[in-house]
Amino acid sequence: MRKVVLSFVITLVVVIAFAYGGWRSLQSYLDTPLNLTQPRIVMVESGSSFNRVAGRLAADGVMEKPDWFAFFVRINKAGHLLKAGEYELVPGTTPRTLLAQLIAGKIITYNFTIIEGSTFSQLREQLKANEQIKFTLQNQSDAQLMASLGLEGQHPEGMFLADTYQFHRGMSDFDLLKRANALLLSELEKAWQERAKELPYTSAYEALIMASIVEKETALSSERPAIAGVFVQRLHKGMKLQTDPTVIYGMGDRYKGNIRRADLRRPTPYNTYAINGLPPTPIAMVGREAILAALHPEKGEWLYFVAKGDGSHQFSATLAEHNRAVKQYQLKRRSDYRSSPDQ
Repeated sequence: MRKVVLSFVITLVVVIAFAYGGWRSLQSYLDTPLNLTQPRIVMVESGSSFNRVAGRLAADGVMEKPDWFAFFVRINKAGHLLKAGEYELVPGTTPRTLLAQLIAGKIITYNFTIIEGSTFSQLREQLKANEQIKFTLQNQSDAQLMASLGLEGQHPEGMFLADTYQFHRGMSDFDLLKRANALLLSELEKAWQERAKELPYTSAYEALIMASIVEKETALSSERPAIAGVFVQRLHKGMKLQTDPTVIYGMGDRYKGNIRRADLRRPTPYNTYAINGLPPTPIAMVGREAILAALHPEKGEWLYFVAKGDGSHQFSATLAEHNRAVKQYQLKRRSDYRSSPDQ
């Protein structure tokens, strides 16, 4: 009987020793970095498995003992927790941290920026050129796209908020535009509800048109309320806006870098030297600051402004003051150059 007990104890000790040794080996394996000398991108397709991921890494020489990794997945009952997506494995990643990364779905996030002042045509080209975004709109006209967004009959210009959007590889251009449009409508409605009093707009859309003009007239955040203030004053007084960016937009492909006096006489719906009030649509994408400037313009007597050549503008209350500013800051311009507004 004593021999049986002794044999059992010895066997138990051996089993425990082997188990402990195996456990220590597994822990050492799990905490040993993968064979990475630089970041590596790994795509995990929908419907894939941990075994397939480990096998691919092993075939590429990145992971050793993929069966050990598979065992670790099983004992953690994590086989169903794999998240599809694009992962970046960095030097120092271990099998343990890899499993945590794959379970948490810590996939690569990209940024896409809709540039303030860009046009819808430029935005479509920007989306098309982005390799991480799924391009699906090649066969859709602007009108068809707007209809797909539930905005049938609306002009696309200005209807997507200029902002930075985070996304994962494979997001479609349509889905990104849908987000940008929803955000624009939300921000515009919020700002419209909190707008200043006695503004010359009959709708939030008219405020958006003004915001797009402000966006194109200055890149300086500090100047946007003042620029908006000039145009609001002119609208209140029944003066034409006379703003070059609207003329340029109306010229389309005819614009080659200069506006001539003949262009100012040519009638287009966007020629604010010829029409009264606002143009029919926005002329560019706008950011939050331009929207706020249009709805909270700076109060003052200014009716004119001219570019100073350093990105800022000189503001004037009278035409005489404005003409002096034009001479001061635009002497190097061509003789037929106008500065908007000029009457």
